[in-house]
Amino acid sequence: MAWSAGVQVADSPLAQARQLVLVRAADWSSTSGTLQLFHRSETSFAWQPFGAPVKVSLGRNGLAWGRGRHGSLAAQGPVKREGDGRAPAGVFDLTMLFGYLEPRSLAVRTARMPYLEATPDLLCVDDAASSRYNRIIHRSQQGVQDWKSHEDMLRPDGLYAWGAFIAHNTEPAQPAAGSCIFLHVWEAEGVPTSGCTAGAATDIARIFLWLESKASPVIVQLPESEYTSLQKQWNLP
Repeated sequence: MAWSAGVQVADSPLAQARQLVLVRAADWSSTSGTLQLFHRSETSFAWQPFGAPVKVSLGRNGLAWGRGRHGSLAAQGPVKREGDGRAPAGVFDLTMLFGYLEPRSLAVRTARMPYLEATPDLLCVDDAASSRYNRIIHRSQQGVQDWKSHEDMLRPDGLYAWGAFIAHNTEPAQPAAGSCIFLHVWEAEGVPTSGCTAGAATDIARIFLWLESKASPVIVQLPESEYTSLQKQWNLP
């Protein structure tokens, strides 16, 4: 079993991952940060960078601890809630791609993760009282509608042209703990989000094509104070 500076890799919430999207911000209130891709082989615990760091936008109110692979942390910092305008901090699986491309397009056919085309019928439920809370669904397949609010995945502004679902608050979703968290295209550099992580279209497209299901990709988002505190424990690069 692999060890890194005295830390057993199997104890890390990144233990099974071979692709890492690392987002670092200056502090809990930061509305922007940097994103860096890393990968490693099946037999190594050492992360290798893939490409250069890029700028990303975060929630309009910064970051807050979310619900993900890292479990419960007895740590300082805010906790993510529905509508708080904060991006989730922690470790989260990247489980699915979405966008405006047709499934028959070359990019989608060569993608290595499940893909959902954003159509007028596709939406994400953000009503905490709904049985479909924090789920991306096709409206026409749901029968009786039990939600009062949702996000349309086919947006006129193009922010969801390329994207990936960040598995925050899933399996099962805890009501009001935050929903519909994505990695997607930003409105413009420096413009914060409602709680997602966003970047330039070219950067998000590159990530879209790089992600691979069999590599168990994760996204880690942390302010610098928590990154420094958890780097050794989590075997972060």
